[in-house]
Amino acid sequence: MFARTPRLTLRPAWPEDAPALTAAIADERVVRMLTRVPHPYALADAADWIAQPRGGHDPRFVIVAHDGGEPRLIGGIGIGIDDDEGAANLGYWLTPAAWGRGYATEAGRAVVDMARHALPIDRLEAWHFADNPASGRVLRRLGFRPTGRTQAKRSVARPEAAPSIEYTLDLAEDGRAPMPIAA
Repeated sequence: MFARTPRLTLRPAWPEDAPALTAAIADERVVRMLTRVPHPYALADAADWIAQPRGGHDPRFVIVAHDGGEPRLIGGIGIGIDDDEGAANLGYWLTPAAWGRGYATEAGRAVVDMARHALPIDRLEAWHFADNPASGRVLRRLGFRPTGRTQAKRSVARPEAAPSIEYTLDLAEDGRAPMPIAA
């Protein structure tokens, strides 16, 4: 799957993306908001992530901005299935140079639309660390609602577990209609 928005292209990562991916995600301010990303992040970590197999219902993308000049890799976004509960979880990150420009919301809308119209799921879940309120604003703009649940989560880049805030989005509540897409 691919998606194109006015300013972004969401596409699978390619092996030649490893250096740009490494540079974009390696900032500690990014990694500490994610659970499984090692810090420091190395080129081999990017190559390993890119090489992971993906199924047809496992959308994971790099976010490439194409506004303002040369296209550049600015982040990642995807839907993963929680192994314990089988829940579909939206996750995303942006490199600090891309913060505050609406890219996360724009990419999020594209992925939520894919989930709503092309994937066999009725609900998306998401969460953010409590010390990342900007991510909560993005989720609310995408239609997610806080569940009232919080949980301590670990991040490889944090010395101890930190509180997180959980959200949900019912994809079936708007009577979703099928939408033809190319995969």
